[in-house]
Amino acid sequence: MIIPNRFKDQVAVVTGAGSGIGLGISRRIALEGGTVIMADIDQAALDAAHGTIGEAPGSLWRTVMDVTKEVDARDLMEKAVARHGKLDAVVNCAGIVGPSAANIADYDLSSFREVLDVNLVGSFIVTKYAINAMLRTGYGRILLLASISGKEGNPGMAGYSTSKAGVIGLTKAVGKEYAHTHITINALAPAMISTPLAQSLDPDKLSHLTDKIPMGRLGTIDEAAAFACWIVSPEASFSTGAIFDLSGGRATY
Repeated sequence: MIIPNRFKDQVAVVTGAGSGIGLGISRRIALEGGTVIMADIDQAALDAAHGTIGEAPGSLWRTVMDVTKEVDARDLMEKAVARHGKLDAVVNCAGIVGPSAANIADYDLSSFREVLDVNLVGSFIVTKYAINAMLRTGYGRILLLASISGKEGNPGMAGYSTSKAGVIGLTKAVGKEYAHTHITINALAPAMISTPLAQSLDPDKLSHLTDKIPMGRLGTIDEAAAFACWIVSPEASFSTGAIFDLSGGRATY
């Protein structure tokens, strides 16, 4: 259910906004009155995604960025503040899966490093420059995308599981660093959500991961966006360093 004007006069950056959860969150914030800067490494995907949102109470603009490059993250946050005078929320959805059916003996080191670079180093870089921008106004909401894989570990996905475990540790550490401010840093840890990323998995792996969800289905992008938008709204004022589960009953801690 859309909450009208929840993000009125708020400015948000969403990375990985070209598809999946990032697009769903961008759409919802815009429909709830916020200004959304949609960022993605893929210009074509970004343009197509932007066109699917249509008319919304809030405004949208898009920019190409690579979350693994400090200069891109710094420039994006600076541009948002220069254009709008502040930055209220940042959601980092940029991520890759990497190999999904490779035991460690067969897991290529370059692939492992690439997954960590995008998922974990990217989260570090985006968080660093989001905080630098938010400290100017003394308010902010940062949401990182972790995963149930980071808690439980998925066999055949050492890179992805390791990167998401790192995102969980990053969230807890930085959340405590800024707990005395009005800037919160939290993470969402979904089980499998029905996204293009999920469909890129090895079919047997996707079936196995779906079977592990007690509800017996994948989560939806709308469900993820609804939860994420509460976390980055002004309402979520007493949660920081938290890992929020969205797992259809799979999560046990």
